[in-house]
Amino acid sequence: MTRIPTSALSSYLLGGQISRRGCIGACQALRQPAIARSAALRSCPVRLLHAAREVSAPTPPAQPVPLRKQLREEAKQAKKQGKKKSKGDSQTVDGWELTVGIEIHAQLNTSRKLFSPAVTSFNDEPNSHVALFDVAMPGSQPLFQKETLVPALRAALALNCDVQKVSRFDRKHYFWWDQPSGYQITQFYEPFAKNGHITLLARDGISLEDGESVTVGIHQVQLEQDTAKTLAQTDNIHWLDFNRVGVPLIEIISEPEMHHPRTAAVFVRKIQSLLNSVDACVSGMETGGLRADVNVSVRRTDGTNPSLGTRTEIKNLSTIKAIEDAIISERDRQIRELEAGRTIASETRGWSIGSTETRRLRGKEGEVDYRYMPDPDIAPLVIGDDLVNHLRESLAVSLDSELDTLISQFGLTPKDALSLINLENGARVQYFYKILKSLEEKFAGNTTEAELSDIKSYAPIAGNWIIHELGRLTTYKAGPLAARDLSFTPEGDCEQVPDSDLSQLLYHLIQKQITGKVAKELLFAIYFKEIEGGVTQAIKDNDLWFKEISQEEYELLADEVMAKEEKVLQGFVEYTKFPQGKLMYLVGKLMRLGPTEGIVPTTAEKVLRAKVDLLREG
Repeated sequence: MTRIPTSALSSYLLGGQISRRGCIGACQALRQPAIARSAALRSCPVRLLHAAREVSAPTPPAQPVPLRKQLREEAKQAKKQGKKKSKGDSQTVDGWELTVGIEIHAQLNTSRKLFSPAVTSFNDEPNSHVALFDVAMPGSQPLFQKETLVPALRAALALNCDVQKVSRFDRKHYFWWDQPSGYQITQFYEPFAKNGHITLLARDGISLEDGESVTVGIHQVQLEQDTAKTLAQTDNIHWLDFNRVGVPLIEIISEPEMHHPRTAAVFVRKIQSLLNSVDACVSGMETGGLRADVNVSVRRTDGTNPSLGTRTEIKNLSTIKAIEDAIISERDRQIRELEAGRTIASETRGWSIGSTETRRLRGKEGEVDYRYMPDPDIAPLVIGDDLVNHLRESLAVSLDSELDTLISQFGLTPKDALSLINLENGARVQYFYKILKSLEEKFAGNTTEAELSDIKSYAPIAGNWIIHELGRLTTYKAGPLAARDLSFTPEGDCEQVPDSDLSQLLYHLIQKQITGKVAKELLFAIYFKEIEGGVTQAIKDNDLWFKEISQEEYELLADEVMAKEEKVLQGFVEYTKFPQGKLMYLVGKLMRLGPTEGIVPTTAEKVLRAKVDLLREG
């Protein structure tokens, strides 16, 4: 059977229209009277079919409404009726207090597994890196791989934890196909790090109800091994990839000290950033390197219940958005249950992307269910003070200190500063510093541009280009030759766009010697290795220098624009607040009317503002 076109399928699903062509249309024709069918065979089936019935032409069916538009309209109606609350309105519920604790599992950035010499792998052939101990072969013994301890200690120090001189490993028993030995090796009783904390600031995006900052305690950080990867197939068949068995993890357990869903989500995001900043973990949440389990409980604020409510655990949340959405959903479910006079069961629940409700998975396991016991085959882990002190001294600058520098010293927005730090595990911010150093040297010798001596005057522009314009190079706009990713070294060198070329490009752009449009075209030329002799030489060879129009030409263009916009100008005659939007509308008209490559928007705005001020006075 031929493939049904997408347009025909959408018409059927959304509007109930059936195509006249193909087997579906043929079946419809066979259901018609014999006269209609015989007429259809003699000539055009559609026209004769309608004529044979000897009835008036039917009213054409209504055009189907696109699904996206349907959903948008439904959301609008729900909002009007008060059924949908924004996340800003969902942080608290009157009369109730929410309490959240989080357990984060993160894969350590190591080349060896925790208790076997097998290498860690993520994209290799399934079951190609498996040692005997990984699959619990009788007679095999665990051998702690010392190199796995270094990134774990870096993570603990970044979380302000106390590193324990002696820690021990335990067996956590449960039977499932992803755990060949029937138990997981972890550190339940004596972990290697305790009593840490992190501070979340308003710029991190915490809930407004938490004020300027909130400090969340870290109960403990423990080492443990990962399980096998399960690959679901059809007919209830599952394949197992044992490459992941024994991969070293750290489990970060917070104190139950968060009371707003957004703050809990920000906590996980900041943990992820901290781990990246000290090169402790291999990847982020979206690629499976970090998973969060969230514990949620509620209690009334009238003092009738001084202790925390019964908690439920939501397992394996894999995105920041899912954390906030799942907490809101579970909080509201627990409140509905308690207000209806029912009790909350201690249980493990699940959450799927796009869901509106959590779902029960199983009853909550406890210490007794897991039958924790010290592992008799693994000696205690002894960590020397010299190692801890060396790692503490060699840690990178803290995330908050780096953000403070980027925001206060260089004038970046908190969002751009955080993006620079997170991209390429900090390599992008090193690239940013190299660009700034080069620009600073160029502007230091330019005595005609005194205002550019302040680094805050150009650092935000450089940051914007390094984050956004470089990012566009790898999208579809760059064409089929675009590379998949930009490659940066830890020192901040970029293979595709050398910092010397970008700094020269930005120097001419900031001095308004070239337009933004020309600068973007030159950036693509740098990316595709089409420039020889440097950026400045390419501008000269192609005569790309910016040539601004004269003041008289600005005046003539402004008069021409205003002559055609009497209705808009009426808004400038009487106003309580200056109509900036209308002014920028006129600026846009002026730029489209004149040579865009020769117009400076700020100059056009000044000219038009002066003219509308004269209009108001007159």
